[in-house]
Amino acid sequence: MRAVGIVLRKDLRVLRRSPLLLGALLVYPIVIALLVGLTAGYASSKPRVAFVDEEHLPAVVAVGGHKFHLQTVIDEVAKQVTLVRMSPAEARRELASGKVVATVTVPKGFLGNLETMSQSPSLILRTGSGGLAPRVTQQMQSLVYQLNQKLQAGYIAANLEFVRLILHGGPGTFVGRHFDLLGLDGTQRELAKLPPSKRVRVIQHFVAVARVGLAQTGAALRATANPIALTQPKTKGRTWVLSAQVQAYGIALTVTFLALLLAAGAAAAEKDEGTIGRLRRGLVSFGQLVWAKAALASVVGLVLGAAIAVVFGIVVEIGGVTGGEPWGRLPLLFVGVALVGAVVGAVGVLLGALAREARSASLLAVLVVLPVIFLGLVPRGAVGAAYWISLFLPFVHAVRWFAAALYDTDPWRTIGIETLWLVGIGLAFGLLARLGLRRLAA
Repeated sequence: MRAVGIVLRKDLRVLRRSPLLLGALLVYPIVIALLVGLTAGYASSKPRVAFVDEEHLPAVVAVGGHKFHLQTVIDEVAKQVTLVRMSPAEARRELASGKVVATVTVPKGFLGNLETMSQSPSLILRTGSGGLAPRVTQQMQSLVYQLNQKLQAGYIAANLEFVRLILHGGPGTFVGRHFDLLGLDGTQRELAKLPPSKRVRVIQHFVAVARVGLAQTGAALRATANPIALTQPKTKGRTWVLSAQVQAYGIALTVTFLALLLAAGAAAAEKDEGTIGRLRRGLVSFGQLVWAKAALASVVGLVLGAAIAVVFGIVVEIGGVTGGEPWGRLPLLFVGVALVGAVVGAVGVLLGALAREARSASLLAVLVVLPVIFLGLVPRGAVGAAYWISLFLPFVHAVRWFAAALYDTDPWRTIGIETLWLVGIGLAFGLLARLGLRRLAA
């Protein structure tokens, strides 16, 4: 271990003598992390959807005696997409070219069905074949659901008006038809004028029971329309930018990028500086050299990862949001950061040995690290092959380790599994790196 410490101190002195290089190594992965965050934020932004109004909807629509500014209702509930008014031909062209991801059409006859309630009006949704199509379909289903929520009060009121007519009688209109009802009240009055008989008493009993039942119709209709209510109390929780997942991804991305680049460059630099030949003559073995470069990546990654975790926690505390930084978990997090830095460092040493010179090693590390990171970002259900490949690379295990260490109620099972994965990956790449250094010194 003394030999490993000597090489590690030498590499740290080199970094200290190159402040510009050290600053670039520290800032660059943070910039990449921010760009990934912006990309993820853009991926979740509102897609453009064409809105085709073949019915020429008026400003105000009356449903069951309730008046609605329909476009205002649509704008209010369609907050998850950007609706753009277009003609049918323009919408077809935009959908075919991919400028919009879907079209929503209000067909002719929609308004008549809506006002008379004779049948359910329909909106027509057409989607492209891109990856956003299922997402837009879900959002349009949400739009229809919320429109129904907005309009159901009018429908319920219309149905209750008909119930009122049955109870009390009078002139009315239902599904466009005009009539005059006697009502249960009028029926009871007419029955009172008839001579008492068994038949009259049976009808009077029916009228009494019907009145009691119909009196509860309003509550029953509202309960049927909303059998389950969703209560959403307001809380001051974390935003997406400050979420636990973003914190775990940010630290893992930064440490992975920095450790891979640093270890690859440091390993290849031994060849450029002509020191690897002297080192292999007895001062440091190839295995110890791999350990030394992995330790360098671990130490520098630990410093930067700890700084990111502390800064993140300070921002969360200043924001005063629910679920603040778990400060008591940071020591456990730092253990994981050090482990991930060492494992990624072993991968970097292999790349440096393959590249054989520092400049090529740095370029190769950049070319390798981005696919490694993005493989870890691909959801399991999206591309199965990408998921299985990512399991044999350290990034995805680093994310799980950090997330469990910070926020899982009982993190030990996850940490144990991910530690085994990381140690296995580190040993495999460490052996390959040792062979690569032997080839480098030949």
